[in-house]
Amino acid sequence: MNVAISEAGPVFSRIVAGCMNWGKWGADLSVSEARKLIEKCLEINVTTFDHADIYGHYTTEELFGKSFTGSSSSRKKVQLVTKCGIKLITENRPDHKIKSYNTNPSYITASVEQSLTNLQTDYIDLLLIHRPSPLMNPEEIAKVFAKLKKDGKVLHFGVSNFTPMQFEMLNTYTPLVTNQIEISPLRLEPFVDGTLDQYVLKKIKPMGYSTLAGGKFFSNTPEDRVVRINSVVDRLAVYYNVTPDMILTSWILKHPSGILPIIGSTKISRIQSAVESLEIEITDEEWFMIWQASLGEEVA
Repeated sequence: MNVAISEAGPVFSRIVAGCMNWGKWGADLSVSEARKLIEKCLEINVTTFDHADIYGHYTTEELFGKSFTGSSSSRKKVQLVTKCGIKLITENRPDHKIKSYNTNPSYITASVEQSLTNLQTDYIDLLLIHRPSPLMNPEEIAKVFAKLKKDGKVLHFGVSNFTPMQFEMLNTYTPLVTNQIEISPLRLEPFVDGTLDQYVLKKIKPMGYSTLAGGKFFSNTPEDRVVRINSVVDRLAVYYNVTPDMILTSWILKHPSGILPIIGSTKISRIQSAVESLEIEITDEEWFMIWQASLGEEVA
């Protein structure tokens, strides 16, 4: 199942493969292993791959580029998302003296050029500003976005981790097609702080990361809040005859904003489960059972 993430935005797979853990920050896949994972994703119609320049201390994009170039897949069949704007302290960027944000035009341009090289592609389907910088100038960002689009290097633009007001500020100067946000039963704020309301209003589908709370629901020593949520999720999993992670993903999918879950696992079985979650339709009351378990009390 593919969906347009905004009225003028790109068409993405409903489930997105998150690549943060493919390299040195996680599974440290070889080129052949990454190539196999790409091909397995495409077999189940997961065609959108989410990156950031910093992943793997600036090495994971290159891993993906080498892997995809050696595969049998066509570039036109996939959508590549990447992010820029965070400067990490790492031996791979010795000129960075402090972890900081940079949204200056020259930095954005240089980041895009490097990502194009790393990913071995002529264009990026979607570029996101990774974090909102207190020093960002929306007028300058709009100008560099316009040039990158005119040059055919980036097709669409969005943001990540922006508040509703920060999104509105930049969107006033340049059209944005999404905001990538952290959201899960352990991260309820976007449901109530206006973030998701804004995207329903604008008919923009947000992308959701850490939708399984970074594996906290599968911890051997879960915190009390997780235990409460898992108690409900496990009962629903038995009722629907599915796995708990599928119930958790269906909970995210149910919101009317049309959140696109980013699945950060390198296990194709986990990604497959997320795809199968599209067939599950929990009821409103079941959704609120998980919400109540997270809060630890009934709604007001």
